This record gives sequence, C-alpha cells and structure tokens, in this order.
Amino acid sequence: MAESQNIEYKESWRDEYLKWLCGFANAQGGTIYIGIDDAGNVVGVKDVKKLMEDIPNKIQQGLGIVADVNKHTKDGKDYLEIKVDPSSFPISYHGEFHYRSGATKQQLTGIALTEFITKKTGVRWEDVTVDGITVDDLDAESFKIFRREALRSKRMTEAELNISNEELLSKLKLLSNGKLKRSAVLLFYGDPSIVQNGSYVKVGKFERGTVAYHDDLEGSLISTADKVVDLIYLKYLKAKITYEHDRRVETYPFARNAIREAIYNAIAHNCYMYGTPIQIRIEEEQIIISNRCILPEGWTAETLMQPHDSIPYNPDIANVFYRAGYIETWGQGIQKICDECIALGSELPRYEILGTGIRVYFPALKSALIEQSNTPKGHSGGIDGGLAEKIMELISIDNTITVSAIAESLGIPKRTIERKMKKLRDSERIIREGGNRYGHWKIN
Repeated sequence: MAESQNIEYKESWRDEYLKWLCGFANAQGGTIYIGIDDAGNVVGVKDVKKLMEDIPNKIQQGLGIVADVNKHTKDGKDYLEIKVDPSSFPISYHGEFHYRSGATKQQLTGIALTEFITKKTGVRWEDVTVDGITVDDLDAESFKIFRREALRSKRMTEAELNISNEELLSKLKLLSNGKLKRSAVLLFYGDPSIVQNGSYVKVGKFERGTVAYHDDLEGSLISTADKVVDLIYLKYLKAKITYEHDRRVETYPFARNAIREAIYNAIAHNCYMYGTPIQIRIEEEQIIISNRCILPEGWTAETLMQPHDSIPYNPDIANVFYRAGYIETWGQGIQKICDECIALGSELPRYEILGTGIRVYFPALKSALIEQSNTPKGHSGGIDGGLAEKIMELISIDNTITVSAIAESLGIPKRTIERKMKKLRDSERIIREGGNRYGHWKIN
C-alpha cells in the first residue's frame, strides 16, 4: 500500500510525528506506520513494547486525543500502526494547528487558521466553553479591579456593576449555556494558561542586546492589565529630573499613556490560541511591544496608522477592556497613541507585521535619556553584536519566518543573515524542525 492522503510511512518514531497525527485529526483522519520505509517495505522497529506504552501517552498529552496504537509482525519484523480518527474539534500541538492536505502536512496560520477553526466549530477559539472551571473558581480580585475601573471610566453604572459575578459575566457575554467561555477564563481566572500555555505577558530589560532582568506576569488578563504599566515605569524606566522654579519635574523617555494604550491593545487583540506570550522589550532608546494577531483581510501596517474601523479579533475580550476604560473603540486607539507621543515631543511609533506577529516600536525621547558616562567602549552593539538576539526575537514572534523576511525586517543583507543563522544552528541555539517549505524554527 503506497503513501496517500491518509497513510504515512516512517522507519522509526520521533516525537515530531505528533504534528502529522495532529494534521490527520484535523483533516479526514489517517494512519502512520512506524517501521516501514517510503517504498512500503517493513524494516522493523526496536523497543516495540516501550513504544506501545509511550506513544499513546504522548498523543494524549500533546494532542488531547486518543489514538489506536497496534503492533503487527511481518517476516519476523515488528511494526506499529497508529490510527487517528478525524476530530470534530480543532486539535493543536503546542499551540500549532496542522492539517493534512494531499500527501503533505501544512501548518495553518492567519486567515486560513481562522477559517479552519470557524468551519470546525462554528465559533471563534475564545468562544469555546471550558469544562471543570466554574464562576466560583474565578479570581475575586480580578472582579474587584474590573468593577473599580469600569465605574471610574463611566462606561458602566454602579447599578450595572452591583450584581453577582455570574450575572456580570452574562452581561459581558462571557457565558455560553451556563458555561464559562475561554475568554472569561483568560480575563478572570488566576492562571489563564489552563486554557492555553503562553497566555501571559513577558517584560524584559535589554542592555547591549542581552536580557538584564525580566518579569513574567501570569495572572488573569485583568490583573495583568492593572499592574503592568506601573511595573514598567517603576522598575524598568528612569525619569530625567529637572527643576522649574524650584519645582521638581520628572520626564520619562516614553509617553506613559501611549505605552499603556499599546500594551492594552496587545492584550485585548492578541491571538491566544498560538500559545505565544505578549512580549515587551525595553531598551535604552526604544520599547518594542509584540503580540500574535490575525488582522482583517487586506490590512497592513499602513492601515493601522490611518483612520480605520474597529474590527477586534477578540470582540468579547475587547469589550471587557473597553468597559474597564483600558482601550478605545471606533479604531481610535492608535490615534490616541500618536497624540500622546506628539504631546511628549517624541517620534511617532512604527508598526510592523511579521507573519502572524505584530510589533510596535516606540523611539525614546532623546532629551529625556539619562547620559550613561560609564558605558564600556567597544559595546556599541554594531551589526553583529546583537544580531543573534534580534534574529531569535523575530523567530520567537513567528517561528515560520523566512530568512528573506528576517533580512528585510532588520535591513541587513540576506547573506549576512544566512551566515549568522548557520552559526546559531551549528551551536544549536536554534533548530530547524521539518523541511524548508513547511518546517519551522525552534529556539533551544
């Protein structure tokens, strides 16, 4: 029997074949035979008994499904049959959605992923209900924060807020048939990673291309939003002190309300099903805020900087953030960011879209930077000094990014990027999994 849309032959087992099983489950189902070469000849497989125990566990833990794993023998050689049925619900492997098309496996991203999930479920990823968590399990402090901020913003009245938590969630459209949606758990549960790993915010201070210190904010989205901006301005940034008529004046190099709006936009519009944390990189002369996203079809970075409609990817999460006064509506958030930067006197931010990642760069106000007189010579960074870190940062945002896209993003010749990436691969700091066409990068 030859390989086909539903059959794959592998001579030995590798954990990366869980992606193939994921692709089968998301398509019409299929079977992987372990111990058979590409020509269909049985070559046998070692440690059959151990594999019979390990593979079902790895499938259940990695994909959340049950597969049939059967041993067969031909000409005295053992081989395994791993059979996966088609799933009525989207299956992911470490936040990646794979799909079997023809005799190839494809990783779904962007609009194709959105259409696939909608076709499978009829609902968005965030709208799927969660079993095993009730309203009583949610974080009381997160509800307290939301009620305080919604009242302060005057986007909800005291009467609207003076109801039970369950009634409030229903009013915010975070319940479906009495069950919590994933969006409700992300917003109000103390550990949102229970619905998807990577559902948190990373903040890092970078000095000469390396991480000096960092924080991971892993609580509910509401509690994270409540503390992240204060954390950045108290711990990560320094204000330049001047005096006007004996009055102390503190000037930060970044407009606080602009940074606040950009961070809240990243949290509210992040595509959490990818399992990638929101990243805030703080350098001496810039702040970079990154998140995963699925933009409306045809939108570009230029679209974001122009007047545009409000089309949130996560309508329910965006609605909660709007009610709390965290974000604007009618597509006015980026205009507010630009206005705040102008008021400070700094340059406007720059938006960049890399695959399924979106980044916003905030240049520092030069006059507000504190001079560093003790900076060692020979550490200016240069092209090569922080190039490895920049490459790995782009990979962390989009692990399917191409060498050409990296070169274009960094404004560095492709050959230079290829040489640096070869060094990174030789030292195993990055690893390529899969082929050039459908593979992806992994940071080791």
